[in-house]
Amino acid sequence: MSTPGILITGSTGQLGSSFRQVAHLFPGYDFQYASREDLPLDDMQKMREVFASVQPRYCINCAAYTAVDKAEAEKEAAFKINAEAVGNIAKLCNEHHCRLIHISTDYVFNGTSAIPYREEDDINPLNVYGASKAAGERSALQYCPDTIIIRTSWVFSEYGKNFVKTMISLMRSREEISVVNDQTGAPTYAPDLASAIMKIISNGHWLPGIYHYSNAGKTTWFGFAEAIKQMISSNCRINPIPSSAYPTPAQRPQYSLLNTDKIVSAYGLHIRDWKESLQECVHKLQSV
Repeated sequence: MSTPGILITGSTGQLGSSFRQVAHLFPGYDFQYASREDLPLDDMQKMREVFASVQPRYCINCAAYTAVDKAEAEKEAAFKINAEAVGNIAKLCNEHHCRLIHISTDYVFNGTSAIPYREEDDINPLNVYGASKAAGERSALQYCPDTIIIRTSWVFSEYGKNFVKTMISLMRSREEISVVNDQTGAPTYAPDLASAIMKIISNGHWLPGIYHYSNAGKTTWFGFAEAIKQMISSNCRINPIPSSAYPTPAQRPQYSLLNTDKIVSAYGLHIRDWKESLQECVHKLQSV
């Protein structure tokens, strides 16, 4: 019996890179990593050739246009990658009897809730990025109804550009910084999400639909920064500010905490507290 192949798109991003970190824990699978160069999302013919060559049993779509502010001026590019390309991947998965796990975002919600968002709650994105990701969810389910969609939030890791790496850099170079304190959510450590996805695949029970995953607990960006400061023993002063004092092209949801009960119940996952995962990430970044 052949080893099940897993095609990971967006392999150089935070989540894609994290699969390389956890792959050794799942030796029964053949991981195939596809970067933007390997799998150009705007070239259906090349994508078709890759699927024909790899013949994956599973596809984990980590590829995305993630520049939230830039997307306001580049709507067409955001929708091409986050919606149109997702539809094409879903079509190919359907054709090749390949199971698709697609990664989405908390930004599909408008942030007016007072309790953690459940999967069935109405979506109403505030910005182009969120709208493009919402369109991607619809495309995935339209062209491959067997898809599992995982919405996540505030992703950080040792890879690429992210809040943790930016804060560490700023705290080492400045005496004082300002961070918004009126947006609430939960950080997500990319290797934890990668492990959770692999546990879903190796579980043997495929339950299609939308799920939420983030690390346990909640915080604000200011609280996130304070925790980083403490872990790196920085003397940098952090000033809490309202979002109105730090205007950005894209509006952010003020509250985007995700309820993770469904994924925990369906797959028996244990989800770590975000501070525990942050400690691991900071330790790895400092030991480089």
